[in-house]
Amino acid sequence: MINNEYDEVAPDAATMIEALRAQGYTLATAIADLIDNSIAARAQSVWIGFDWSGSDSAITVVDDGLGMSEGELVAAMRLGSRNPSEEREEHDLGRFGLGMKTASFSQARRLTVLTKTIDSKFATRRWDLDYLSEPSVTGWRLLKDAHADSCARIEEFEDREPSQGTMLLLEKLDRVVSDELFVEPSMAESFWVKEIEKVRNHLAMVFHRYLAHQKSSKRIKLYINNVPVEAWDPFCELEPATQAFPEDEMVLHGEKIKVKGFVLPHRDRFGANQNGSGEALHRAAAGPAGWNAQQGFYVYRNERLIIPGDWLGLGPGNSGWKKEEHYKLARIRIDLPNSLDHDWQIDIKKSSASAPAACRQWLSGIAKSVREKAKNVYAHRGGVLARRTKSKDTKLDRPWITKVSSIGAFSYKIDRKHEIFSSLLATISDEHQESLEALLVLIEQTVPVQRIWIDSAENQDGSAQPFEGEDTQNIRETILVAFNALQLKGMSDDKAWEALSSFAPFKTTECLALISSIKEQDSLNG
Repeated sequence: MINNEYDEVAPDAATMIEALRAQGYTLATAIADLIDNSIAARAQSVWIGFDWSGSDSAITVVDDGLGMSEGELVAAMRLGSRNPSEEREEHDLGRFGLGMKTASFSQARRLTVLTKTIDSKFATRRWDLDYLSEPSVTGWRLLKDAHADSCARIEEFEDREPSQGTMLLLEKLDRVVSDELFVEPSMAESFWVKEIEKVRNHLAMVFHRYLAHQKSSKRIKLYINNVPVEAWDPFCELEPATQAFPEDEMVLHGEKIKVKGFVLPHRDRFGANQNGSGEALHRAAAGPAGWNAQQGFYVYRNERLIIPGDWLGLGPGNSGWKKEEHYKLARIRIDLPNSLDHDWQIDIKKSSASAPAACRQWLSGIAKSVREKAKNVYAHRGGVLARRTKSKDTKLDRPWITKVSSIGAFSYKIDRKHEIFSSLLATISDEHQESLEALLVLIEQTVPVQRIWIDSAENQDGSAQPFEGEDTQNIRETILVAFNALQLKGMSDDKAWEALSSFAPFKTTECLALISSIKEQDSLNG
């Protein structure tokens, strides 16, 4: 019968699924998405297996959750099995009803699911992209049995005779170990091993609160090839020197958003009471992406990590705060319920989010406080150098000299014998020294003394601090130029850093933090 009001336009199954594969999952984010389903099924343990066999390698995800009946399995295998606007149970980590399928398809061409409830028999269903691509196959054919090549792996699960649980089997891993991905076939296994380690680190971070949860009802155990995954706490709450801010709350659409800031210890303070293990603890605290990359907000949805360190576009200018060395100790936890997914624009992969307009000012205020405290921790370590400075040869006075004429008029001159200026002059050719001398004289003769008096009298807030508002990279370069000049004149590294830390323009919090970070980086590279 022809309908005059509309055409029924069903998508081609093979084409649609191939398009869904391009969601941008990594192997680690895909596995994390599959584990979300196990948590939603109230699993207490999840076993991830990586079975290396060249191009026939496979990945299994097995849990001891509630399992599914055959009807529930068919519904779960449907793409878009849940409406994203539908209200979910508090513990549910899903949203679009696509996670299990898109995560699996992103890595494999064949997905087989075997499941069992405490009251039902084993039920099996399979999506097979190679089968759907056959010319004779039309529609969305969900196969009812496992592929013949999968039987050995399926039997391993069946032989365990679980009372309940689910097994996901990913095969035809064309995005992981396909021969087409590698120039040399031998490279595939090395890549496979590295990917397993990335998965382990990612799961340790994303599910760290589940792995370490005090409540047995929320605690979960994860195993990769039967080796337990240990939690990685980005906030180092067990470190005595970690500084925690009070938890703050905001209500959005009747739902609570909770935020808590942390400033991690400086490298020198890690493991202070743990028998010299601080260096190892500091390295571990850096996280999978390293210290600089891990700073910022950590967004959690039902205690599952979504964003592992990002400033969320907050801060001044169009691009907001950048990830800079002297803020790397700042980490801020945001806890969201799953009812605010739409407001925070949680994506299908559950790996990106955006702060709603209603929250941005509040979050910016909290971040400013945490960032300032983190910078002060760095500045303190730089300031220690200045406080240790006792000898005259490492103290740099201000480079200005006041001159008084015979009639009592005064003027300001730059001290050419100042340690930094004399060091810089020594690196410049005679010809360029003459040009620089002429420039310095011009600067001295045009110091706007009267203007300074007037501005100081009219401006109750006083003058700006040295380098205030200056780009961080420019400050860093200025510090390094001064440091190198002192080195070239024969001053030792320690003496040069002590001198710069006591130099008035460099005694601001910003500069002392930069000095500390540069010294730390030199130490790590040295």
